[in-house]
Amino acid sequence: MGIVVMKFGGTSVANVERIQNVAAKVVAKRNAGNKVVVVASAMAGVTDKLINMLKELTTDYDLREYDQMVSTGETSNVPLLAQAIKQLGVPAMSFTGTQAGIETDNKYSKARISKIETKRLEAALDSGMVCVVAGFQGYCPESGDVTTLGRGGSDTTAVALAAALHADVCEIYTDVDGVYTADPRNVRHAKKLDVISHEEMLELSSLGAKVLVSRCVELGMNYNVDIMVLSSLEDKPGTLVTSKMGAKMAKMEKIAVSGVTSDKNQAKITLRDLPDRPGVAAEVFSALGGTNINVDMIIQNFGVDGIANISFTVSKTELPAALKTCNALAKTLGSLKIETDEDIAKVSIVGIGMKSHSGVAATMFKSLSDNNINILMISTSEIKISCIIEEKFAELAVRVLHDAFIDHGDNIG
Repeated sequence: MGIVVMKFGGTSVANVERIQNVAAKVVAKRNAGNKVVVVASAMAGVTDKLINMLKELTTDYDLREYDQMVSTGETSNVPLLAQAIKQLGVPAMSFTGTQAGIETDNKYSKARISKIETKRLEAALDSGMVCVVAGFQGYCPESGDVTTLGRGGSDTTAVALAAALHADVCEIYTDVDGVYTADPRNVRHAKKLDVISHEEMLELSSLGAKVLVSRCVELGMNYNVDIMVLSSLEDKPGTLVTSKMGAKMAKMEKIAVSGVTSDKNQAKITLRDLPDRPGVAAEVFSALGGTNINVDMIIQNFGVDGIANISFTVSKTELPAALKTCNALAKTLGSLKIETDEDIAKVSIVGIGMKSHSGVAATMFKSLSDNNINILMISTSEIKISCIIEEKFAELAVRVLHDAFIDHGDNIG
C-alpha cells in the first residue's frame, strides 16, 4: 500500500457541492488501496476577502497578524472536507499545519519549511485515516507563531509532505487538466504535455506559467517527487512532472522548445549616474537582498567619465520596497537618478532540447523583430531564453514564438 498526496486548490473546494466532489475523488483513491493525505486550500475568494479587510484598516499591517488572519481560510476549510469524507463512510481527520508537524523559519508571509515531523500523520495513516491537512501554513518553533508560505503555498505544502512521507506521487488538482506548451486561453493551438521534466517545469513556473509555483517544483526536483497535474472538475489524463524521464528524454531533446510563457508582473528600475568604481554593484544588490527583494535580469553599461548605469527587474509587487531601498542608497551614493518602467513583460522559451540545438536564440530574436517587437533586456540559461518587451506585446509575442518553435518546430536546429 503506497502513499498518495492529493492537493486541491481554492476553486476545487469553493462550495459544499465541490467539497463533496473532492471527497468522492479522495475516497476512490483510498478505496483503490492507497494511504491518502489531502492538502486543501481555502475556499476561492476567502483569502482575498480577508486581505482586503486588513487593507481597509491599514496598508502598513503587521505581518505576524497577517499570517494569523489569512491562515484561518485553510484552517476552517479542512474540517469541512474531512467531514465530507466521513459522510462517505471513510475515517478522516483534519490537521492544521502545526498539527501536521510543518516547521518553518520566522519570515512571516513567505516562510520556508525547515522540517516536517511526520509521526502523527504516519500514525493516522497506519490506522486507516485519510489525513486532511491545511495547506499554505506551518509554525515557527522559535516564536510559537503560525506562519504562511506565500503565493502557491498549498502546492508547496503538498510536495513537501510527499517528500517527507516518501509518497509514490503528489497529485495537484486544479482548474486546468495539465501543463500546456502555452496558455491555451492565448494560443489556440497550445498542446497539452503528457510529461515534462522538473527542470523545464521549474523554469516555466519561475517565468510566469501559473499551473505550479516554482517552490513546489524545486522541492519535487530536489527530493525526486513525481508531481501529477490533473483537473479537479473532469476525469482527464494529466501531465506528469518527473525526473525519471528514461526513453522520453531522447524524444524531448529532439524538440528545441517545450513551452512558451509570459509574465506581466514585471517592473524595471534603472539607476543612473552611479559611481563607476569597484563595489558599487555589490552595495546596490546587497541592500536589495537584505530586504528580501528578488532581482531578476541585470544590465550594467560600460562606465564613461566615472559614471555608470544599472538596470534590473523585480516583480511589480516588490517595486515599492525596491524603490524605498534605492532611495536610501541615493543618500550614500551621491546624485543617483532613479527611473522605473512598469509597462513591461517578460516572454520566455523553455526546453531541454535547447542544450543541443543551435540557432534557437537567433530564431527567437528574428521572430520578435519580424513582428516589430523590440527587445529591452535578455537573459539566458542552458534551457531558457527570456526577453523583456513592452507589456502591450506580451500575448502577441507568445503566439509568435509558439508558432515558430512548437507549431513549426521541426524547422529549428
